[in-house]
Amino acid sequence: MPSLSIKDVPEPLLEAIRRRAARHHRSLQGELMALISQAAAEEPGAERISSQADRSPRPKSIEQIGAEHRARWPQPFAKGLRAVDIVRAERDAR
Repeated sequence: MPSLSIKDVPEPLLEAIRRRAARHHRSLQGELMALISQAAAEEPGAERISSQADRSPRPKSIEQIGAEHRARWPQPFAKGLRAVDIVRAERDAR
């Protein structure tokens, strides 16, 4: 697959794209592919070109993830280690 390089990108623009990529749970490369695909699709008469970024599902908000978790496990686990215990043990082992 051919490569594309953009030179002399202003730092504020690069940071804005990095933040956007983080919000969409994508790499910088994935976010750039999504932006380019979207721009190409907006051209009159252009056929839709799919990319890997287009096939990724919409990211869920933390509220959606929490609601799904609470629906699956309404009560805390009674047995086994808790995540906080594992993290504390790892921290204290240092």
